Amino acid sequence: MYTQSFNVPDSPGLKSVPLAPSTESAESQARFDNKIDADGKIEPQDWMPDAYRKTLVRQISQHAHSEIVGMLPEGNWISRAPSLKRKAILIAKVQDEGGHGLYLYSAAETLGTSRDQMLEGLHSGKAKYSSIFNYPTLNWADMGVVGWLVDGAAIMNQIPLCRCSYGPYARAMIRVCKEESFHQRQGYEALLVMMQGTAEQKAMVQDAVNRWWWKCLAMFGPPDADSPHSAQAMRWGIKRISNDDLRQKFVDATVPQAKVLGVTLPDPDLKWNEERQHHDYGQIDWDEFWSTVNGNGPCNKERLATRVKAHNDGQWVRNAALAYSRKQQTQATKEAA
Repeated sequence: MYTQSFNVPDSPGLKSVPLAPSTESAESQARFDNKIDADGKIEPQDWMPDAYRKTLVRQISQHAHSEIVGMLPEGNWISRAPSLKRKAILIAKVQDEGGHGLYLYSAAETLGTSRDQMLEGLHSGKAKYSSIFNYPTLNWADMGVVGWLVDGAAIMNQIPLCRCSYGPYARAMIRVCKEESFHQRQGYEALLVMMQGTAEQKAMVQDAVNRWWWKCLAMFGPPDADSPHSAQAMRWGIKRISNDDLRQKFVDATVPQAKVLGVTLPDPDLKWNEERQHHDYGQIDWDEFWSTVNGNGPCNKERLATRVKAHNDGQWVRNAALAYSRKQQTQATKEAA
């Protein structure tokens, strides 16, 4: 998906990061392994195996893509929010997600890839993003459920990334997780208000929960046995908790929240298992998941086309920013002379 060479032009605003040679040697590999085993942090200037670098570029860039594409289903509801308060909250949430994309693209750039390379991968369809953002948001209740369940699942998955072995990624995730916590809480609060409203509002919330529940469980990725990257990512300390364990933690945390909210989670097999001290739950439709990941979801083409159009429409802004930057650099050079 990405070039083998890491000698790429700097993206605007990013200073060149001197990368350590990637040629493997027994001594370099031993230092890397020792740091990983000691739960230390790998920094951009450190030597790292090519496979470790490529895994990080793939994961961080896809995470960034998910934040950027995730703005689209919510952005459509800003003008239709039911009150000024909800409008302001949603604007802040969408703005946060744009910032998360910026943090993550910047973290990936420290690995030697460029912003243009990553965006080309997204816009061409080669790079993936979270399957959850390829489903429609049909009514205002969806905004609450996206905050409660989708962002709740994201937090469950992202908090362990604050301990990722790659320093820039781990540090970026600290702020991301704090802001995602706000996203989850505002979504849940919006649903609590609706569940105190009319019968129609309550029905809207239940319908939204029914449509999003299984899709959120699939967000954690395929079962551990079918996840090709998980074992190595955990060995490297990029990933800290397996897909299945994260999914179980999410289910166990969400069941009591649903009871307080007054909604039913749409799974007849969902029940407490006293022996395991966890909730059992039903089978996820993995055929639907993989179909969506592979570009055949309800909104895949629409979301990607919207993202590409926004990028093309914003070209004049990037051109203006670059021209201004060059002008400032020229002026600074003249003054120094």
